[in-house]
Amino acid sequence: MKKIRVAVLGFGNVSREAVKAIRTSPDMELAGVVLRNPAKIPGVKRQVPDSPVVKDISELDRVDVVILGIPSRAVPEMAKKYLKMGLNTVDSYDIHGESILNLKQSLDAVCKNTQRVAVISAGWDPGSDSVVRALMESIAPRGLTYTNFGPGMSMGHTVAVKAIESVEDALSITIPKGQGLHKRMVYVKLKPGTDFEKVKDTILRDPYFAHDETHVFKVADVKSLIDMGHGVHIERKGVSGETHNQRIEFKMSVANPAATAQVMVSAARASMRQAPGCYTMIEIPPLDYLYGDREQLILRLV
Repeated sequence: MKKIRVAVLGFGNVSREAVKAIRTSPDMELAGVVLRNPAKIPGVKRQVPDSPVVKDISELDRVDVVILGIPSRAVPEMAKKYLKMGLNTVDSYDIHGESILNLKQSLDAVCKNTQRVAVISAGWDPGSDSVVRALMESIAPRGLTYTNFGPGMSMGHTVAVKAIESVEDALSITIPKGQGLHKRMVYVKLKPGTDFEKVKDTILRDPYFAHDETHVFKVADVKSLIDMGHGVHIERKGVSGETHNQRIEFKMSVANPAATAQVMVSAARASMRQAPGCYTMIEIPPLDYLYGDREQLILRLV
């Protein structure tokens, strides 16, 4: 069996877990880790001693798929770069709404031109939760679905705050209020001489936070607050045919980076089974995410 060779871009929380997930996938092998900051290469090599750690993907042997373990706002540029190099890409772009559709349309044109595949927004939300919501709606086509996150650390929101120049460290906790509404608790450690009120205003105006109740706190230490556990509770109340009050629930409690990384690795496998184009997870057959003989998977899962 020719194994799928996967490169990982970055070495943050998700990328580290992606390396582990690739190594435990029988049909995959780690092609290497790519770092945009060469100064970090020696430290990462010590953590991944048996795989190449490079500053440019051209330094690696054959690569089939690149997992983009980078902030969402960097995804459009980097996905296009690697697609144009003839590589499939997988990301966990998590800015909900029209941004996802815009990214899909933009990357789809590149994919068709290069005959490659991009799987976007392939985390657990958006991502695997999106598949759950679609399945719920297939059971009860009319009705309402509420997605309640947390309580737990939101990686996308945390990264967005850390990107603010005057922030030394940060943590964003998501607290569910029910019916799909959330409260964001943001803790920031600031660089010396920073105006806290200015940083707070920047956070409150950021699209990641602008639509939720958000509270920002200045703290002396962030690391002592970190717990990467997270979760989701999806509820749908709707109508099947003419029958009302159909209730469906899905609950999950996870270690956030590990869950996101595993979904991305499964999406990397699925990318090798699709026609050229850009896909969200709900557009891909569920079996394409799984390792194993298709007939045996059908026998076991159906």
